[in-house]
Amino acid sequence: MQNEARQPGQGTREDDQDNGGRLMLDIPFSHERSASQPEPEGKPPGEPLRESALTGIFEISKILAAPCRLEVTLANVVGLLQSFVQMRHGIVSLFGEDGMPDITVGAGWNEGSDERYRMRLPRNAIDQIIATDRPLVAENVAAEPVFSAADREVLGASDNMPVSFIGVPIRIDRKVEGTLTVDRIRDDRSSLRLEYDARLLAMIANLVGQTVKLHRLFACDRERLMAEKDRLQKEVLELRQPSRERKKLHAHGIIGDSPALRGLLEKIAVVARSNSTVLLRGESGTGKELVAKAIHESSSRAKRPFVKLNCAALPETVLESELFGHEKGAFTGAFSSRKGRFELADKGTLFLDEIGEISAPFQAKLLRVLQEQEFERVGSNQTIKVDVRVIAATNKNLEEAVARSEFRADLYYRISVVPLLLPPLRERRSDIPPLAREFLRNFNNENGRTLTLEPSAIDVLMNCGFPGNVRELENCIERTATLCAGSSIVRSDFACCHGQCLSAMLWKSTSDERKEQPVPMPAVPAKPIIPLAEASQPVQSVGDELASLGPPGTVLVSGAKMADRERVVAAMEKSGWVQAKAARLLGLTPRQIGYALRKYGIEIKRF
Repeated sequence: MQNEARQPGQGTREDDQDNGGRLMLDIPFSHERSASQPEPEGKPPGEPLRESALTGIFEISKILAAPCRLEVTLANVVGLLQSFVQMRHGIVSLFGEDGMPDITVGAGWNEGSDERYRMRLPRNAIDQIIATDRPLVAENVAAEPVFSAADREVLGASDNMPVSFIGVPIRIDRKVEGTLTVDRIRDDRSSLRLEYDARLLAMIANLVGQTVKLHRLFACDRERLMAEKDRLQKEVLELRQPSRERKKLHAHGIIGDSPALRGLLEKIAVVARSNSTVLLRGESGTGKELVAKAIHESSSRAKRPFVKLNCAALPETVLESELFGHEKGAFTGAFSSRKGRFELADKGTLFLDEIGEISAPFQAKLLRVLQEQEFERVGSNQTIKVDVRVIAATNKNLEEAVARSEFRADLYYRISVVPLLLPPLRERRSDIPPLAREFLRNFNNENGRTLTLEPSAIDVLMNCGFPGNVRELENCIERTATLCAGSSIVRSDFACCHGQCLSAMLWKSTSDERKEQPVPMPAVPAKPIIPLAEASQPVQSVGDELASLGPPGTVLVSGAKMADRERVVAAMEKSGWVQAKAARLLGLTPRQIGYALRKYGIEIKRF
């Protein structure tokens, strides 16, 4: 419902506080002052507007600082805006990771009403605000091409009812995360304050952005603390369980007693009783080979051979000879016949590490062996049948590889009969002290030393992320023990305490490279607007064009200079017409690349 212009003296703030429990400011507009109420002496003509804006921002800051649910806080902000900004509807919309509206609220919001406010959003206008990272002001939406027919219908604009629109971006750390929009029936008085209100809304949007950021940080901290609480409760329950009820499962080389590791050992004991193919999944350095050997030693094939092969270490031609064997004279250098790993593992277990790295042609050959348990040596036509249990391992995301046609789907289903996920070391921190002591004991035996670990050293290890998992922990202990000059390892002996941990630097630089830095895309306003001192961003009129499609100094798809449309097409072709990949290539968000495709009329190719 459109706000009626309020007359001076029409009510007090105490009366307005009873209006639905929401604070309504009695701040008159400059055009509401009648001829009988002249401007106070000594005050410039714009002083009432400035005072109303400052009072409104002060009241909004109090609402944003109140400990309320985020949706309620934003709805109260919009409700208060109605008191000093002429508007018919006001909406705050926040977007999720997929670019779709996640939270959409307006005045009078309640649980389940997001969809009602979401239907009032003009999609094309919102897309332009997000893509250009600039405010959007339209005096008459019916006369602006950026508003589609559907947008005009949503806003209720027609020839008989002209509607004005103001939309500003909500930024969080230089990234547009939402919009603050208002619309109102156009009249002569509202047109005078259109640009002023746009700058005022831009300042309010900055305050909203900071509040949303704090709410998200608090939510992340709460989730982290709840997860840590659940983990500690599980460990306490495990410790309270009588020792006679706890199964003591041991496997050679697997050290630890954390709940995650005990759960894995219990699965190993169950899987070992069958002959099913097993796929070990997990990060690099989690001990996939030790788990494979534990499955073999716990199975009925324990007295038979355990043969292992790293598929990533050999080229395709050598890999075929290694797995299937070859006959004498099959190729240059084949001076005698040789059994392959499948024959050597007959009646036993074959462990294929890094199976996600094998080539597509060899995947077809391996599939036949897994299905039929038969093959031919290289250079022979005699079929050999074997009885081999295969355990495969990979740290690669095979599901994504199948989706990209890099890994055969039928082979994926053949090897992933029983998938086992190995927990990373950060999920079994209670295993770090016994692992560290075991690695130090091995170092002492090999080097004739008697080093020990002090409690301060254990504290350092417990606070390390170890992205390289157990392998990184072993290297850390060996490096520190080698350089230790005393009889025990203390906190100061670790390189990370002096900022010299090369592993930490490597993982930090890798994570920094993966972070996307969204860069605002400047646009030239169609009509110049003189900014106020408070305004941090100039207001953009509709019809503005994108000045660039990527951050300055970035080579988008080639070294040559191209028009914006050509750069978008080139990026889409290079990425196989996948919008998300093209967006990363151009340094944009998926929403921005979608806006650019619509802007330049680029038809997406389907394969």
